[in-house]
Amino acid sequence: MIYINEHTETLDIEKALAMVSPQRREHALKFAHESGRRLSLAVYLLLMEGLQKEYGITEPPVFDYLEGGKPVIKGHPDIHFSFSHSGNVALCAIDRQPVGADVETTRKVTPSLIAYTMNEEEQATIASAPESLSAFLALWTRKEAALKLTGEGIRNDLKTVLTKAENIVFETKQTEKYIYSIARYI
Repeated sequence: MIYINEHTETLDIEKALAMVSPQRREHALKFAHESGRRLSLAVYLLLMEGLQKEYGITEPPVFDYLEGGKPVIKGHPDIHFSFSHSGNVALCAIDRQPVGADVETTRKVTPSLIAYTMNEEEQATIASAPESLSAFLALWTRKEAALKLTGEGIRNDLKTVLTKAENIVFETKQTEKYIYSIARYI
């Protein structure tokens, strides 16, 4: 399931801090700016909502971290999730299978970013698309979702991520404000 909060700017930080685990509270308070705190809390609250609706889990989850830094829920190795946020949008994907998610709000991108992150074929796809920004963001969110799925995270060679993803299926959705992609193994 996919849970989205499109209005994280309205999140009451103090109220949210009282609802989350001490571990997440400490994590959220490390952010210097309120926007970072809000996003950190918003994705966690989406996870709490999903865990309650889908699994009947009412306790705030506590995380362990795999070698690459991917979080897992202590005591629930069968529940997989992935967080993402951009602008005022927070997203949490929850599944019984490994999952990766990325959301990006619509924003300007530079030609140098496209050249750095996309291979020649992807650059051609972007250049020929009626909406080049949408094409870029769709490819970018797929790359990030794939890297979160595998637990690799962002790495140096972003151009090859999708060429190595033949065992991954993507679900990509677009709204006026954002694009998100969910990655799962076939």
